[in-house]
Amino acid sequence: MTKKERYRGVIAWFEEHMPVAETELHYEDPFQLLVAVILSAQCTDKRVNLVTPALFEAYPTAEVMAEATPEAVFEYIRSVSYPNNKAKHLVGAARMLTTDFGGRIPESVEELMKLPGVGRKTANVVTSVVFHQARMAVDTHVFRVANRIGLTTNSRTPLATEKELIRHIPERLIAKAHHWLILHGRYVCTARKPHCDTCGLVPWCKSAFKV
Repeated sequence: MTKKERYRGVIAWFEEHMPVAETELHYEDPFQLLVAVILSAQCTDKRVNLVTPALFEAYPTAEVMAEATPEAVFEYIRSVSYPNNKAKHLVGAARMLTTDFGGRIPESVEELMKLPGVGRKTANVVTSVVFHQARMAVDTHVFRVANRIGLTTNSRTPLATEKELIRHIPERLIAKAHHWLILHGRYVCTARKPHCDTCGLVPWCKSAFKV
């Protein structure tokens, strides 16, 4: 099977069986999404969604959060992973948004990555979800699933994986494909024991029943 055939089969399956694929993080505006994605690093979306309602009620905008201290924000997010660092990042990002960007979320990956706590993955998520840009955010799920299926070849870094996926996926589907791969990795192609017996991608997967 050629790589082109594999991509064609995988994309066709997802388009039929998962026509709607969106983030599972709860948010109401771009600032809330940015905060949620920062909190989701090495943490489950489920846990993030438990802490953000109270956090967003206390700090509804970047301007309000910019006036807070990391210690105050910490009390709202103490149950997520690395709460001390994330509290510092959230306050730092809110302050920079207020002073450098007029309280608005930047529309470019490069500008977003200037914010504390925002790496390429977070910036790609925000720009794809909020601004509908053709960005491929590569987290652990995307990295694992792409390599297992055979969508990527010897991609040893998230950036290499991102570039290879973008090269083969139609531009109109790149943002959705990010969610396809995340959700597939979260619920089907799980890290320790993938559910190959119930996976619809088996006909195109080079690792089916081998992990």
